[in-house]
Amino acid sequence: MAKTITQEFVKGLWEEIPPFRLVLGLCPTLAVTKSMENGIGMGLATAFVLVCSNILVSSLRSIIPPKIRIACYIIIIATFVTVVQLLMQAYTYPLYLTLGIFIPLIVVNCIVLGRAEAFASKNSVIMSAADGLGIGVGFTLALGTLGAVRELFGTGAIMGHAVFGPSYHPFTIMVQAPGAFICLGLMLCLMNLVGNK
Repeated sequence: MAKTITQEFVKGLWEEIPPFRLVLGLCPTLAVTKSMENGIGMGLATAFVLVCSNILVSSLRSIIPPKIRIACYIIIIATFVTVVQLLMQAYTYPLYLTLGIFIPLIVVNCIVLGRAEAFASKNSVIMSAADGLGIGVGFTLALGTLGAVRELFGTGAIMGHAVFGPSYHPFTIMVQAPGAFICLGLMLCLMNLVGNK
């Protein structure tokens, strides 16, 4: 049964949310989610690349030769990553510096290439845009949530606003590398428990 545009969008918000359901895109998920701002910034950058590359791949699917399709997809994705990188460098320079090497690495993010190969190359432009937007928003929500949890317990504040009182002793491990694994594991467990009910 064919899905509607709304169903294609909504599936990325829960059913196929990349880090928690598809278990894809874990490198940026673990590396840049020390804060909510970083998570949202990386998520929005990836969402932009996802939507734009899905639209272009879907538009060109009938003229891209099958033998070189992956190379063509990577060139399309790299083009939009360059656009994102330049826009971030121009308008959100501190965030650009914080995310560092992970912005260009969107090119090889398995979510973006996977959606181009598995979905956009086989569906219409509108459906591909809805898929890219849904997966992108879901990825942004996942990274933002993970970043908020790590920042909250690791510093006692979210985006510079203190949440816990002055007597709070932060779990500094949460804003270090092991904290990413701990938090991701707990959130995966929570998603599976909620999903099974």
